[in-house]
Amino acid sequence: MPVVAIAAIVMVVFLFMKFPVFAAVLAGSLTYFALTPGIATRIFAQRVVTGMESIPLLAIPFFVCAGVFMNYSGVTKRVMDFCEVLMARVPGGLAQVNVLLSTLMGGLSGSNLADAAMEAKMLVPEMERKGFSKEFSSVVTAVSAMITPLIPPGIAMIIYGSIANVSIGKLFIAGIGPGLLLCIAMMFLCGIISTKRGYTSSTKEGKVTAREFLRAFVHAIPPLLLPVIIIGGIRLGIFTPTEAGAVAIVYSLVLGFAYREMKFKDLLQGMKETILTTSSIMMIVGAASSFAWILTREQIPQKVTEFIIGSISNKYVFLMIVNFLLLFIGMFIEGNAAMIVLVPILAPVARAYGIDDIQFAMTFIFNMAIGCVTPPMGTLIFVTCGITGCKIKDFIRESIPFYFLLFGCLLLLTFVPLFSTGIVNLFY
Repeated sequence: MPVVAIAAIVMVVFLFMKFPVFAAVLAGSLTYFALTPGIATRIFAQRVVTGMESIPLLAIPFFVCAGVFMNYSGVTKRVMDFCEVLMARVPGGLAQVNVLLSTLMGGLSGSNLADAAMEAKMLVPEMERKGFSKEFSSVVTAVSAMITPLIPPGIAMIIYGSIANVSIGKLFIAGIGPGLLLCIAMMFLCGIISTKRGYTSSTKEGKVTAREFLRAFVHAIPPLLLPVIIIGGIRLGIFTPTEAGAVAIVYSLVLGFAYREMKFKDLLQGMKETILTTSSIMMIVGAASSFAWILTREQIPQKVTEFIIGSISNKYVFLMIVNFLLLFIGMFIEGNAAMIVLVPILAPVARAYGIDDIQFAMTFIFNMAIGCVTPPMGTLIFVTCGITGCKIKDFIRESIPFYFLLFGCLLLLTFVPLFSTGIVNLFY
């Protein structure tokens, strides 16, 4: 058996044994280096460190930090008030607020887990008080948090762009289409389910006046300008995506102190959370980078490309196979780790078929996002249910209509490039 196959088996076994993702990937890489004669083991350490030294990846701690500071600055409450005013008379009430808040906060927090945790604490108790079931509230919270990595500035886009050598600025803009698609589809489904079950359609008592709407809108403008500043600055060449992260931090601090809600202890706590979150991401990036180097050394991408192109003549058949593969892998492996290992293999094949880089990137990222809400390793499931107290089996049963919706959106992204590339073509 080839050494690289043994290394892959070791990695998969460790993953099934519930080892941390970075430890499982490192174990697979170490196995390869230990069993391959004539290769210096110090290269292993070099590849791990080099994988984390990429300049575009510097944007990750910046955007993570900006998102954390946003949560301490009172921004979330102002954006939620605006969402409640908008959805005051829409069927589904707070369920619609939940979805819309995830969409708007996606451009601020950048973390789906942070978004799910925040809404599970803030909205689910209120939804239950309004008559929504715990299971439905938890599912809406978890699935809507999927929108976060799609709306710019998503961490997944930074990692994908740095690996596949695709413009991160274009990926940021491309994410708007899939994010809005999922938002609208979810709001439509929530409206149908809420109407059928008789869930309340009002988020506020009485009619929303023009004064209330204007006040909520004015308060929400400053935080909602952040994605506009980031995308506009990148498009106009004022700053790079990495520098945009630093701008986001400064902007979040300005809002925090302007609203007089961020204290010095919040600043220290936010920095601590940033370090912990960034460390976990970068450990996975470094470990997966070493395994990606192994695949490159063994010419696995080239062999896979030759085999697939020789076996499959239709690019749409290829895309469907990739979707099934990624959905399966996403059930067991953390999205960032899967991305670093698989993008170097699959992206060249997609290019060989003439598939647009941006379209394939969005399809890939959407697949990985679905993996966050599918058992047995769905991180959003465990985070949300851990806070709301919902049973996993009840969550999965309630999720069935949403799984069909997600697969439908995935098919649209796969076969209709306009959803991924339309806005990018307008900007560029």
